[in-house]
Amino acid sequence: MTRTIVITGASDGIGAASAKQLAQLGEEVVVVGRNPDKTARVARALGVDSFVADFSDLAQVRELAASLLERYPRIDVLANNAGGVFGDRTVTRDGMELTFQVNHLAPFLLTNLLLDRLRESRASVIQTSSAAARFPGFDVDDLQAERRHSSTSAYGHAKLANVLFTKELHRRFGDQGLSAVAFHPGVIASSFGSTSNGPWKWLYGGPLAQRLMTSTSVGGARLTWLALGKPGVDWQPGGFYANNKPARTNRLADDPVVAKQLWERSAVLAGVEG
Repeated sequence: MTRTIVITGASDGIGAASAKQLAQLGEEVVVVGRNPDKTARVARALGVDSFVADFSDLAQVRELAASLLERYPRIDVLANNAGGVFGDRTVTRDGMELTFQVNHLAPFLLTNLLLDRLRESRASVIQTSSAAARFPGFDVDDLQAERRHSSTSAYGHAKLANVLFTKELHRRFGDQGLSAVAFHPGVIASSFGSTSNGPWKWLYGGPLAQRLMTSTSVGGARLTWLALGKPGVDWQPGGFYANNKPARTNRLADDPVVAKQLWERSAVLAGVEG
């Protein structure tokens, strides 16, 4: 049976690579991106549907969810892949720190708005996290990085939030048929980091670094492996993966109290039922 697979952040990078791989295998892929031209170009090349949503604006996330619910009676896989690392601390029109909103709060909101459809479909929810989740200093009382901010810490903490969200999603809804997993795609040779400064811009922008990085097709294949895999057989729900294998991450990722606190505070910020 052909499955409906929604991939955010699919206008380039590993999202676009995975969308291509899955479409070539006959799956019904839905491409979501921030840039209208790039998103349309990817979708047109694959002959699939596309939607545009900028995750720095939660109203657009709500519009995206409404459109997906109207269009698709089933959503078998939701890949929360959109994200990025940014420079100086910036506040969105929603009043949130940009890195936190784009990487965590927006996908948290999207998943919650689609939750009934995802449960009905016994879906897999995949979070593109990062090995940067190990960055120390995560503070559930300072999610907006008002006390202390750097592009590195903000990104690392948002990626840890992805893993905590995954584990809490599994705890809350795993017995209802929903399967959640997070993964590190590798250090990918893409435009990622181009909007940042300091070490991130150097790491992703230099020609030597690009040659040493993992290709988008390989990183995309790791997302594709999870999307195609059978939960409980190929991968374990609630887990964190790297190179298609279970991996260790920040010790806080296994703290159910922190995960519950993050969920409850995210629900308040996103305006959804906690």
